[in-house]
Amino acid sequence: MNAVVDFPVKPEARPYLDAFTETASEPDWLRRARRASLTRFAELGFPTRRSENWRYLDLRPLEQHPMLPSVMGQPMGVPTGLGLAASAARIVLVDGRFAPELSLLRLPAGIWFGPTRRAIAERPDLVKAFAADSAEYPFASLNAAFFADGFVLEIGYGVELDAPIEIIHLASGAADASLHTRSMIELCAGSRATVVETFAGTGKYWRNDFALWRVEQDAALTRIALIEEAGEATHFGDVDAVLLGERAKLDAFSLLLGGGTVRQEISVAMSSIDAECRIDGAFVASGQEEANIVTVIDHQSPGGTTSELIKGVAAGRGHGAFQGKIVVREGAQQTDARQTSRNLILGRRASIDTKPELEILADDVKCAHGASVGELDETALFYLRSRGIPTEEARRLLIEGFLREPIEGIADAAIREHLLRRLSLRLARLEDQ
Repeated sequence: MNAVVDFPVKPEARPYLDAFTETASEPDWLRRARRASLTRFAELGFPTRRSENWRYLDLRPLEQHPMLPSVMGQPMGVPTGLGLAASAARIVLVDGRFAPELSLLRLPAGIWFGPTRRAIAERPDLVKAFAADSAEYPFASLNAAFFADGFVLEIGYGVELDAPIEIIHLASGAADASLHTRSMIELCAGSRATVVETFAGTGKYWRNDFALWRVEQDAALTRIALIEEAGEATHFGDVDAVLLGERAKLDAFSLLLGGGTVRQEISVAMSSIDAECRIDGAFVASGQEEANIVTVIDHQSPGGTTSELIKGVAAGRGHGAFQGKIVVREGAQQTDARQTSRNLILGRRASIDTKPELEILADDVKCAHGASVGELDETALFYLRSRGIPTEEARRLLIEGFLREPIEGIADAAIREHLLRRLSLRLARLEDQ
């Protein structure tokens, strides 16, 4: 829709402008937000390697072969073993749209949980908080213009959920298209919840997912992401988290096990006193896969605590990267922040880049970071082989042992075992790629 903008746009943005149409049934505030976001994307275009946060990804194939938004979802079921054995509630999104026949929305009083489409009508107060885009991230702007659905979760004051809430994002691969989902999690004061998101699919597609998390005073959010996209898929996940109240707590973990190009970014604003943030993750890249984890933790208030542990494995021609930045502002005294990146390279053609970074403007802090890239321990491999364990099995045992550490930090035993099973299945295919 060329009329949306009246100035020259980046060439790679033009197909998306032409594909944009407004939905008459949507409220005026949402249509305005979509137009503004599309205008912003037209100004920014695709990021290049000259942008520090995108230096490790080559987006030219995506520029040269646009993947326009999917028109409608295709029916499909949840693959066996992909989801959790038990959850408090579940939303399944197929090709970026709510699949009611696969979902279960029953939850106790004090919780609002449903697809973003329903929230637009029933909870516009929540949707307005994340519908408009204000970031410098071009794909978040594109997402704000085109999102078809997503989920909204609000946990009321003092409500504590023992069982996890599950979100499953599936792609049918029916067409070479982009899937844009936009979601929000809000935890009111004193509440607690665990959310598990799984991303999987078949065929060739581009998943562009955005989420806003808001955690208030004495609330605790745990979010687990399992990414097992198709071999030809591109996955961009962008999370903006804000810790709003004193002693707000965020515990996030991402496990990247599949996808041609996967990039997971989490930005956390530690805006409250004594806030606590733990961001852990692990990735496996083989064949010609790309796996990137990007984090930005911004300590804005005193007494904050941050812990990061990211582990990666690359084999074949796979490439992985971790870029992590912790900022401690001038007024954020008594901050305690630690950041660690450890990586294994299997073979001469695999590669991993790691770039931990600290920007400290306060003087009463404890901050440290470290990074390492190495190979399998030949002594440990020899020991296992001397005990009669075949070479390939011994290698898998060592790789799995290396990657288990951040997974073992997950408190919920059922979720932890589920992720370890998915990791074991992925490593069984590692040497074949």
